[in-house]
Amino acid sequence: MEASARNRPFLVAPSALFVLFILVPLVALVWRGTESPDFWTSLRDHFVVEALTLTVLTTACTLALAFVAGTPLAYLLARSSFRGKPLVETVIDFPLLLPPVVAGVALLMAFGRRGLLGPELGVFGVSLPFTTPAVVLAQLFVAGPFYVRSARVGFGAVDRAVEEAAATDGASGWQSFLRITFPLALPGIGTGAVLCFGRSVSEFGATLLFAGNLEGRTQTMSLAILQAMQTSLPSALALSVLLVLIAGTILLLLRGVTGGHWQI
Repeated sequence: MEASARNRPFLVAPSALFVLFILVPLVALVWRGTESPDFWTSLRDHFVVEALTLTVLTTACTLALAFVAGTPLAYLLARSSFRGKPLVETVIDFPLLLPPVVAGVALLMAFGRRGLLGPELGVFGVSLPFTTPAVVLAQLFVAGPFYVRSARVGFGAVDRAVEEAAATDGASGWQSFLRITFPLALPGIGTGAVLCFGRSVSEFGATLLFAGNLEGRTQTMSLAILQAMQTSLPSALALSVLLVLIAGTILLLLRGVTGGHWQI
């Protein structure tokens, strides 16, 4: 139901204020960063390039793991009923409510040298804390649930009658999934990928505690910004503007792929 003309002014004013509240800081950041004569020089700085490269690498790994492991889980939660399903849903949603610092402590208690699985991993010569894989695990822990939740909504919105029609025409279960279910669920899956990407890139607390802030090894862009704010404001601004531009590009690309119809 559309808002009536009489009520619309009361809706537009607070709506405009909220949009401006989001927009103005972003514009200020991009303007302040790009107008600095040191901006383009900072982009070529070894410190910025290393943080950008590591962030792209770890985020790509996180997205790949979330897709490979999260897509079957999302489909199972959306289309199946089984004993313990509410418990599984609760476990998946739990990281969404945890403070990132608590997530980092939890990862240390699980995979640290003295953690629950630390001694077993040590037998195989594996030490995860303060390594690049630790960054990926921290990102996956806090960002993976965003992908699963959104993909689950996407799969749940697919009309089963379409799948049944494909089966009647002789399509196998796998063919029906690839040609019917997955494409129709793509808006939810795409939205989940964006949310997972954004959360991975912005992850700070869990990464800092579990992986540390080691330049060239575990220092993602978010962690590099913290360090640069204390040593080099132009580098901090350059990294911040890069994150804004990357996020904006991904959002625009996704809108093109999904036609702007996202599901959360």
